[in-house]
Amino acid sequence: MSKPLRFKKKKHYALPEPGTTPGFVYIDGNSLTPKINLYSFSADTFEVVQLQSLRDITSKTKNKDLFYWVEIKGLNSSELFNVFSDELNIHKLVLEDITRTYHRPKFEEYDGYNFAISRMLRLGEDSALENLQVSFIQTKNVLYTFQETYEDCLDAVRSRLKEGKGNIRIGGTGYLMYALMDMIVDSYFSVLNQWSEDMDEIEDRLLSRPDKSVMYETQLVKRNLIAMRRVVWPERDKMNDILRTDSDLISEQTKMFIKDAYDHCVQLMDMVESMKEIASSNIDMYLSIISNRMNEIMKVLTIISSIFIPLTFIAGIYGMNFSKQDPVTGKVMPDNMPELYQEHGYEYTLLVMAFIALVQIIFFWRKGWFK
Repeated sequence: MSKPLRFKKKKHYALPEPGTTPGFVYIDGNSLTPKINLYSFSADTFEVVQLQSLRDITSKTKNKDLFYWVEIKGLNSSELFNVFSDELNIHKLVLEDITRTYHRPKFEEYDGYNFAISRMLRLGEDSALENLQVSFIQTKNVLYTFQETYEDCLDAVRSRLKEGKGNIRIGGTGYLMYALMDMIVDSYFSVLNQWSEDMDEIEDRLLSRPDKSVMYETQLVKRNLIAMRRVVWPERDKMNDILRTDSDLISEQTKMFIKDAYDHCVQLMDMVESMKEIASSNIDMYLSIISNRMNEIMKVLTIISSIFIPLTFIAGIYGMNFSKQDPVTGKVMPDNMPELYQEHGYEYTLLVMAFIALVQIIFFWRKGWFK
């Protein structure tokens, strides 16, 4: 494990007041200022520029001979969403879903475009899981993506697009959307592999030197697995919705690749469930080891107590000091201890106590209590 696992405070989403109008675009004051990159490409050309004006989104994506990817990082701009609402005729419910970044993965068809949401998972500082939303608006020639942060896991797709590898330049916006979604899904495997290594190291510590940190770190992995499960299940359903759609924006060739991404989601589901079972087993094993350790301690204390109980009884009897004769008046007391002043009584008592202890030790040893 490269970094110690620690619990991270749950992300709290900024929300408008309850009862706001459906389709209300709420801008979180803590969100980032938009950075917009425009990728223009075809089978033989490729160009990427950073847009300085939000109005350039529409003015620079009019060439029908090219495909475009408008990459928007940061959502802190009401003007940005006005452009999509007024000039691109994007439904306000779609814009609402983009700005409220807590939605589960989904795919929806609209008149002239498709809308989809994915969840991007990555390990941040101290191996804490970050769960970020990536939104897609797909038209015939333009794919718009919206991200909460400037960092992402999509560099491999950008490299393929720049180098023109495979179908990414000729497959249209549907194939590009698939490539981005598939990259996000593949990043889940990297996260799971890291957690698998963490679980292996936790198991080694569990068998060699178990302590409280083993349970805490296992519980953190289990909680992260539950968070991933809440992403992978709807991600699989989203892929299935894309496979079943009749939208002209998703070609049959692209659907063949979508089926591969669907299979990856099923594989991820199996991995998540298996690792959850392992995490639960590790917690149960830790509690069992601690319980056995406590039983061993109680066993030792029980043996010691069992040996000293009769010895304490004998010491208590002769510690009452009821003498046979009153030392002041000389009066004989027949029912008191006649052996209180017996010669060598102290040695005899110790010998009797030692004999009783020895007999008990032999008895416990033959019963197997010292194994």
